[in-house]
Amino acid sequence: MEDEARASHALTAQIAQLDRLDASLVERLRHEALTAPAPWKAEYGDYQSGGWWTTSLMNASGDAADVRIGDCTARPTALLEHMPVTAGLLADLGLSYMWVRLARLEANAFLWEHRDYDELDQVERHRLHIPLHTNSSAFLVTGGTKVHMAGGRIWRLTPTYAHGVCNLLGPDRVHLIADVYADDAYDRLAGRADEPPAAERLPRATEPVLAERFDAARRLADLGYIEAAEQLLLRLFYCVALPEGTAYDLIADLHTGRGDAEASRRWITAKSKLLARA
Repeated sequence: MEDEARASHALTAQIAQLDRLDASLVERLRHEALTAPAPWKAEYGDYQSGGWWTTSLMNASGDAADVRIGDCTARPTALLEHMPVTAGLLADLGLSYMWVRLARLEANAFLWEHRDYDELDQVERHRLHIPLHTNSSAFLVTGGTKVHMAGGRIWRLTPTYAHGVCNLLGPDRVHLIADVYADDAYDRLAGRADEPPAAERLPRATEPVLAERFDAARRLADLGYIEAAEQLLLRLFYCVALPEGTAYDLIADLHTGRGDAEASRRWITAKSKLLARA
């Protein structure tokens, strides 16, 4: 029981549910997100498989196509003018916004294991998610645990923990994401945190499972399907609980075994970058 309590506390530090939202409000937010004239941009290409798109509602420049986040006192973009319900919710929450985005993840798309915020100023900040359009095959993995971020609540994600997201079957997963600075308004919201329901611990990776996946990737690579082999290993993160960065190590080992030292070094560098290691 004590171990379960510690695990529950550790998970809640990484992801938690906060306030409930009225169902009719969520429906109006969803309608705005799906119909607004958003200039969707693909960004952070190293972090994803393809199929991850964002557009900004509040940022430093006021340009909705400016989607690479950074520290700033955020101001509304022109896109937010087309979304009065969303603008009203953001105002009612009364938070100190660093950046606010819509994020869309297509079917069969992945955000690979990574950490966020390392490149930003070292001040306390937090990430809030409001799921607007989702499905049960879209889930987050953090701390070896699979969590479907269901609608109807504000969620808090701590992105300084290694995490990844996937949408296996679709339809598109659309979230409103707000990066906010810590202040009294945030503390009041965060004080109502609940453990995610139906969080599912992934099975621990075993040597036979890793060997089988590695052999399958090697066969693909030998046939010339290098990217498919790499993605086969990257997707392990969503299936089994792995020590941090294991998928990147396996890809580096794959290239080393094929005599491609440059590709191996590239993935070692990617691991350091994506997991914010010095």
